[in-house]
Amino acid sequence: MEQRNLFYKMQAVILSGGKGTRLAPYTMILPKPLVPIGHKPILDIIVRQLSYFGFFDITLTLGYLSELIQAYFSTTNSIPSNLNLKYLRESKPLGTAGSLGLLKKKVNAPFLVMNGDILTSLDYKNVYDYHCEKKSILTIATYKKLVKIDLGIIKADNNNNISDYIEKPEEYYNVSMGVYIYSPEVLDYITVNEYLDFPDLVLRLIRNGEHVSCYPSDSFWLDIGRPEDLARAQEKFEQMKNTFLPGEFGKY
Repeated sequence: MEQRNLFYKMQAVILSGGKGTRLAPYTMILPKPLVPIGHKPILDIIVRQLSYFGFFDITLTLGYLSELIQAYFSTTNSIPSNLNLKYLRESKPLGTAGSLGLLKKKVNAPFLVMNGDILTSLDYKNVYDYHCEKKSILTIATYKKLVKIDLGIIKADNNNNISDYIEKPEEYYNVSMGVYIYSPEVLDYITVNEYLDFPDLVLRLIRNGEHVSCYPSDSFWLDIGRPEDLARAQEKFEQMKNTFLPGEFGKY
């Protein structure tokens, strides 16, 4: 993967305000984005990845233990010097989309939004370019996730007559990677200080006839939501370090 010659700044927003209750006890003393992968917080890795792909204007939305995140980035020397890092602090929880209402009148081009707790090798610039080509109001990066059911599934009719028995079925589903490209017009659907989760925003857009697209990806992707996910992320990061942090940002 070669670093691109990029002549303009693209904006990104990293959602970093959640409590991460599923990742306890780690998140009792740290906000989830500061949980380390290798020797650095996952948020540090994400910021450097975004910089590599040309997103030099990055805003962190903060809530739980926000002062620790700000303290980390005020003292670290690992992020690129040309990075413009800003903060938006929620006075109350606003959900996974509501905090973007604080961006109103500050965005005039498509911008990337992502969760601050994922480990992925996704090419963020490709997602951005795809969004611009599709002329969508919103693009969601998606991943085919295998879901296994470790039980026998019974299919029966209304009279309880069994028509099929499927032992431990497996099914692939397209799931959100927690990476999105927003057109500025999306902000018209978000009220300032309104609590709004991302799925509700997507349905609001669709019901109003807006064009919402998905970007299918076969990149490595892992949502670090539970302790077992964190353990897997640690293992994969050591195996694929140069994939997650290519080029000069791979000096980790």
